[in-house]
Amino acid sequence: MVACAERLGVPRGSGMFRRALQAVAFLTEEKIAAKVDYLKNTFRWSDAQVRIVVCKAPMVLTISKESLKRRSEFLLSEVGQEPAYVAHRPISVCLSLEGRVRPRYYVVKFLKQNGLLDCNPNLNTVVRMTEKVFVEKLISPHKEAAPQLAEDYATACKGEVPTNFRF
Repeated sequence: MVACAERLGVPRGSGMFRRALQAVAFLTEEKIAAKVDYLKNTFRWSDAQVRIVVCKAPMVLTISKESLKRRSEFLLSEVGQEPAYVAHRPISVCLSLEGRVRPRYYVVKFLKQNGLLDCNPNLNTVVRMTEKVFVEKLISPHKEAAPQLAEDYATACKGEVPTNFRF
């Protein structure tokens, strides 16, 4: 397992080494190679970019192919992020697409389209926020201008797309 994690590019001294060991613990070399190839094809990443992703977020190897495909389609097609950008910031690939990434993206997009945001936060910043901070910074300040926003966000977190979030 140690040798496998190191071959993936995760150094022993890295804070992610333990996560890499957990990720490869129950995977064969063939399954790891297949997942790496799938990541390259699905996200349009080079070998070097896959190494970056695995070093920063080794648990990406444990995400199902179907889930990776949905995340790729969302991040690259709907959000419009570049493959290299996602590779260097893999947090949005690892977090729940339906429960966190997509609902928060919709909130930011709604706020932008309605002229309620002074700044332009990027998706990675938004998904890294704790739930409390996200609500305090992006939902609570707009209670009067968008009274349905908190409810729409809660609905989106359940996997449904509220009418206000259909763009």
